[in-house]
Amino acid sequence: MIDFWLAAGLLLLVALSFLLIPVLRSRRAQREEDRTALNVALYQERVAELQAQQEEGVLDAAQMDAGRAEAARELLADTEGVEAPRVSRLGKPLPLLAAILVPVLGLGLYLHFGASDKVELTREFAHAPQSMEEMTKRLERTVAAQPDSAEGVYFLGRTYMAQDRPAEAAKMFERTVSLAGREPELLGQWAQALYFADGKKWSDKIQALTDEALKADPKEVTSLGLLGIAAFESERYQDAIDYWNRLLAQLPAEDNSREALQGGITRATEKLQDSGGKVAQAPAAKAAAVLKVSVDLAAELKAKVQPGDSVFIFARAVSGPPAPLAVKRMTVADLPVTVELGDADAMMPQLKLSNFPEVQLVARISRAGKPTAGEWIGRSQPLASSTTAPQTLTIDSPDK
Repeated sequence: MIDFWLAAGLLLLVALSFLLIPVLRSRRAQREEDRTALNVALYQERVAELQAQQEEGVLDAAQMDAGRAEAARELLADTEGVEAPRVSRLGKPLPLLAAILVPVLGLGLYLHFGASDKVELTREFAHAPQSMEEMTKRLERTVAAQPDSAEGVYFLGRTYMAQDRPAEAAKMFERTVSLAGREPELLGQWAQALYFADGKKWSDKIQALTDEALKADPKEVTSLGLLGIAAFESERYQDAIDYWNRLLAQLPAEDNSREALQGGITRATEKLQDSGGKVAQAPAAKAAAVLKVSVDLAAELKAKVQPGDSVFIFARAVSGPPAPLAVKRMTVADLPVTVELGDADAMMPQLKLSNFPEVQLVARISRAGKPTAGEWIGRSQPLASSTTAPQTLTIDSPDK
């Protein structure tokens, strides 16, 4: 901060110079005015002496006129080059008062509206923290300086959780949700913090948060893990196994938490068997659906389209949401083309081909590049999403 205040001091000196220079100039003008007055007084005294000598008969009229002219020339020589006095409308006290008030007001306004705290935080974050406590203090000051920063509030909540301070973490996650929206991940972490803050007691609010998170994203890992923990604590071991198996399927093979999660599933299995229960087998996963389709343009339309026009090839559910289940984008220049539409092309995780028994294939040409509206279209008859035979689709109709 020292270099910042040095720069501010230099700028302040520049500002003061504009205020003090007129004051110094007025003092110089005053000195020149005083000297001129003195010369005039000397001239008048010289003229009086000449008149006295004339009255005494020492000087005649011609000598009197010559002496007066000589005195006038000396006065003119002494005052030549002196600027005419300027009268300041502001007066002398006002610039001096401004010179005092400018730095005081400037400092006060900067301390009130400025960002010295943010400057200091930026300098601090340039160096790695030496401890978790130091990192926490930095994040707390960041949140205080930038209360509308969702990222800062979120990371402070994560830090509180790492320090086993779930009640404070829950408040931070609630603020994050209000700033960034009801994202599934944020809802899951908010619910988790509330659960541990309440001494591992389940509540309607926690249930509502996890339900909302999993409805938006069935793979939300924090909610799945939390529901498994709550089920295990309440001795609902089969539910715990199911939730943790769903979570295990989402984790990468190299994730370090897989081992601990597998240990939890093993303990829940043992508890269930010890109580006389039997572990229910998870239903077999559906095979991934893949549809192979060849798309071409009707001959009568080839003169009406342009090579750069967009071509959207997609599958949508016959009975279900209107959003495409899988989509590929090409251009007219690519036609004819053969593509595969499958679960890997799903626009949303919960909208996969394999989740809907019957679909329709659609190919649309859109000069504006919009998948929802265009100039020409081709549609197939409804077919099973499990169809493996190659399909053919021709773009041949106006898009209405």
